[in-house]
Amino acid sequence: MNSNKKKNIALLIAAAFLFLALFDGWPYGFFTLLRFVVFASSAYVAWMAYEAQKEKWVWIFGSLAVLFNPFIIIHLDREIWSVIDLIVAVFMIISVFILKLKPHLTTHDSKG
Repeated sequence: MNSNKKKNIALLIAAAFLFLALFDGWPYGFFTLLRFVVFASSAYVAWMAYEAQKEKWVWIFGSLAVLFNPFIIIHLDREIWSVIDLIVAVFMIISVFILKLKPHLTTHDSKG
């Protein structure tokens, strides 16, 4: 599976969790799982962007990984998180179409 498909799957799964978080009635455990999913997806895409030398995207997704990290939790009101969840979910879906990753070849990667 190529890197763009992997990136798209990670982003779409995270976006789905973020959209689901907008509905009421979820237990606290769902939000813990959401943090892990969005953190892991963002960190993975940041790493993929780093490998493809897309510095701007590394910073964006690295920042999202920090914001959603499940280890040092950033405590905000539910209303603020709802706005953040919506914005980040839409951004992740847009990123599926905008961010194109091509592996950067170094001298040791080339054959010959």
